[in-house]
Amino acid sequence: MRHIALAAIVAALLASSATAASIRGDYLESRSADVYVAQCFANGEVGLTGDTALMAWRVREGSWNGVQLDGLSVVAAIKANATLGDPYGEPLPARAVLIVDERADSAQRDALVSFAQAHAGELLANIERVVAQPILLRVPEGHSGKAMLRAGNLAEIQTRLIGANDHICGNEETFYPPLVDLKHSMVAVAETDEFQGPGLGLSWELHGKRSAFVGQFEK
Repeated sequence: MRHIALAAIVAALLASSATAASIRGDYLESRSADVYVAQCFANGEVGLTGDTALMAWRVREGSWNGVQLDGLSVVAAIKANATLGDPYGEPLPARAVLIVDERADSAQRDALVSFAQAHAGELLANIERVVAQPILLRVPEGHSGKAMLRAGNLAEIQTRLIGANDHICGNEETFYPPLVDLKHSMVAVAETDEFQGPGLGLSWELHGKRSAFVGQFEK
């Protein structure tokens, strides 16, 4: 009886673990304010910039709401009311446009939207438009800091590792955390951060900012 009870406990724990980590993959984020920065420089940007962001997920494996999403991606372009991450600002409500993988069928598109909203929370509470585009998101294994996103001709991110020349005053730190909870993340330089899509009433093109996070999610 003791062996049967132990086996039941082990099976329950494994089932719980599988449920808790039912979806995993790669994540890329870039904002219009530096996230790896000294406080004095960060204070100079607060209230002036940092109110836009691109967030991108690629599901390596797993499902959401019972729908398999292996290999599919979703991207969010966000316009907030204030600098994202500023504890004294009021960035919400934010407006967002979602770009879903054009390879996804109707059920998968709905699941991708639901997953992104669940992971990003109130940032994606107000979706202005959902569009389907070919999405390429590459986050290499390891700590190279190199990653890339291309969502049709609407959005693009290109990142590289932070180097010695990116330390302007020597007091830089990860001043802002990522916009979502991640299993692992590292800061990077966004050599390109661009959005030219519909729905937000604005577009942007930024280069060379220490504004990106490269990481992995697991839920």
